[in-house]
Amino acid sequence: MADTVEFAKMNGLGNKILVVDMRGRKDRVTPEAAIALAADQATNFDQIMAIHDPKLSGTDAYIDIVNCDGTRAQACGNGTRCVVQALSAETGRKAFTFQTLAGILNAQEHQDGTISVDMGKPVFQWDKIPLSEEFHDTSRIELQIGPIDNPVLHSPAVMSMGNPHAIFWVDRDPMTFELERFGPLLENHPMFPEKANITLAQVISPTEMVTRTWERGAGLTLACGSAACSAGVSGARTGRTERKVDIIVASSPNRGKLSIEWRADDHVIMTGPAEWEWSGNLDPVSGSFTRDPEPEVQAQ
Repeated sequence: MADTVEFAKMNGLGNKILVVDMRGRKDRVTPEAAIALAADQATNFDQIMAIHDPKLSGTDAYIDIVNCDGTRAQACGNGTRCVVQALSAETGRKAFTFQTLAGILNAQEHQDGTISVDMGKPVFQWDKIPLSEEFHDTSRIELQIGPIDNPVLHSPAVMSMGNPHAIFWVDRDPMTFELERFGPLLENHPMFPEKANITLAQVISPTEMVTRTWERGAGLTLACGSAACSAGVSGARTGRTERKVDIIVASSPNRGKLSIEWRADDHVIMTGPAEWEWSGNLDPVSGSFTRDPEPEVQAQ
C-alpha cells in the first residue's frame, strides 16, 4: 500500500475511535476514506482523531476530527483521551495541549491511567450554540417529540461544548427510549442549523446521572464525551445536580463512568479512561488499511 500512515483502533468507554498519525503531511483524511473505514466492520468508528503538526506555538498538535459520515466535528472528548494515551505511550509525557476547531484543549494522563481533558467553557447564547430561534433562557427551550398533551421528550436544555447539544431530561433508564427513532429527527430539527447531539439524561442523585446519546454525524454511539460534559453542566445549571457529577454512560460496555466537573472558573473538566485495541497502517485518501500482526504470546 503506497503512502500510508500509522493508526490505532481505540475506544473511550466504547466510543469507537481511530487515532491517525498525519504528522509530517500536508493533506487530510478524506471524507471518502472515512466513509470506507466506517463501512468496514474491523475499522468501524464514531470519530477519527487525526494528529497533525501544530499550527500554533505552544501547542503539541492540531487535531482534525472526522465523523463516520465524512463530516468534520469540532470536539470529541473521548477521542481526545485516546490521543493523549497514544502520545503518552510514544513520548512518556503526561500533559499535552491540542488545537481543535473548538479551540485549545489541555489534557493530562494520571497515575491510575485515567485522563482529564479541559473541554473549555460552555456556551449558552442561543445564536452561538447555534439555534434558529431566539431564546433568552436556553436552560429550557420549547421543543418536543410526541403528542402535544403527552410528549415523549420535551423542554431540553441546550448549549455548545464546542458543538451543539440538546439534553432531554427523562425519568427512567435512557436505554428504554427509542432513541434510534427520535435521534435523527431531533439531530436534523430546523431548530439546529448546524444539527445537534441529542442526549437523554436521567438524574439519579445530586452527584450522579445516567445518559445515552445520539451523536451528530455518527448516530447512536456507545459514548460521547462532549455530551457527558453538556449533561453535567446542564444538570448543575438547572439545579438538578451539583457542579461535580459522575456520568454513567448507559450505552457503553459495562455502563462505564465519566467524571464531569464544572469548575468555578467556568471550565469543564472531563476525566475517564481510554483503551488501545490494535494498530495498523492506512491510506488517508482511499481508506484501505492493513493490520499489524498481533504480538506473539510467549508460552508459559
